[in-house]
Amino acid sequence: MALSEATTESDVSIHSTFASRYVRTSLPRFKIPTNSIPKEAAYQIINDELMLDGNPRLNLASFVTTWMEPECDKLIMSSINKNYVDMDEYPVTTELQNRCVNMIAHIFNAPLGDSEAAVGVGTVGSSEAIMLAGLAFKRKWQNKRKAEGKPIDKPNIVTGANVQVCWEKFARYFEVELKEVKLRDGYYVMDPTKAVELVDENTICVAAILGSTLNGEFEDVKLLNELLMKKNQQTGWDTPIHVDAASGGFIAPFLYPELEWDFRLPLVKSINVSGHKYGLVYAGIGWVIWRSKEDLPDELIFHINYLGADQPTFTLNFSKGSSQVIAQYYQLIRLGFEGYRNIMENCQENATVLKEGLEKTGHFNIVSKDNGVPLVAFSLKDNSCHTEFEVSDLLRRYGWIVPAYTMPPDAEHVTVLRVVVREDFSRTLAERLVADIQKVLHELDALPAKVTAKIQLSHKKTDLETQREITEIWKKFVRERKKTNGVC
Repeated sequence: MALSEATTESDVSIHSTFASRYVRTSLPRFKIPTNSIPKEAAYQIINDELMLDGNPRLNLASFVTTWMEPECDKLIMSSINKNYVDMDEYPVTTELQNRCVNMIAHIFNAPLGDSEAAVGVGTVGSSEAIMLAGLAFKRKWQNKRKAEGKPIDKPNIVTGANVQVCWEKFARYFEVELKEVKLRDGYYVMDPTKAVELVDENTICVAAILGSTLNGEFEDVKLLNELLMKKNQQTGWDTPIHVDAASGGFIAPFLYPELEWDFRLPLVKSINVSGHKYGLVYAGIGWVIWRSKEDLPDELIFHINYLGADQPTFTLNFSKGSSQVIAQYYQLIRLGFEGYRNIMENCQENATVLKEGLEKTGHFNIVSKDNGVPLVAFSLKDNSCHTEFEVSDLLRRYGWIVPAYTMPPDAEHVTVLRVVVREDFSRTLAERLVADIQKVLHELDALPAKVTAKIQLSHKKTDLETQREITEIWKKFVRERKKTNGVC
């Protein structure tokens, strides 16, 4: 005799998630729900919605790391519940951060003895690192001006117009004037000569970019240092330099070791770098390193003891996870100098493959430089019929996320596409991207509206001739679509 038991709507143990009532109702968007739901249903529903996100590996807009080794993933997950700020409870994690600071400082040629500890701190990214460095410059400038009996109400920073938005945030949040060197055609980074011309007695520092977000180019920090030293000697000022090496800090030491941009230059007092970019760690880790203790005013460092022991802290936030600090240490000892160099060389070679492939199409001008961050920035030679924004939009159909944007002042009329070549972007993917870009250009050329524009631009015809040509193009377009719309 078969036994059966009626199930109730609340008895979900025998139901699949997709057979339950939880997929028949809309997810809350504004208010927390009244009732709970099973953990399996919560996971499945959220996971399904996240499928609509782009593929991080194909997000070529981002400089941020999207792949790490499984062994490092395990370390990250095993430490995801550790609060980094609790140094007394997690002293080993604190020690790993200090080791990272020391290693990065030596990579940047900080003037340290063999066993001398470097001055620096881990942050959630280069934005926080820049805020901290900027505050140190502002406070040092204020202290000096107060000692001289001079006003401290008009501090400024000199940068190029190509700086990342975090510099604008610092200027606005902390009331510092941002004096920008404008760009020009063919020169999309800060001109050192013009930058030094903008320096005055209220300049707290000049910020140079090692790896412009726009085209990956390294600014000439060595020339800036030479020109600024001359001006300091002439005026009696001591205007320093900060290097924003968010993108290039983990590239230049391995690909261009002879390039002088770091603490080898006497006016460089602090450097920030993003561990989550070419430091090869997932998003959430940055570093700021100072040349010496004298460059970080003591009054900016706070001391707390309510977590168990005296702990110095110099951050904008308090709590943060330990995972990324541990992951950075993993990468530094796992890869070593040799490993980082090999990865950066691979990125550079794949960027060259992509660049050469785009040049062979005959449709693009390359805006990026060979030396710099391994990326390719390029613009259409002829954008009278379709634009870089249309190319970017159509590439999403193939899964690629390639940004299109206009340059800052005074080069706003220049529009570019940019592909960032990261560790996980292989030669095969570079070749596939070129092929897909060619397909996109063919699709754009085949659109009747675009063909009509080309006909009108090429040469004048009678209205009847133009109409007949457009009609034939439409017929061809419809025939080709019918061929590809069959049912399999």
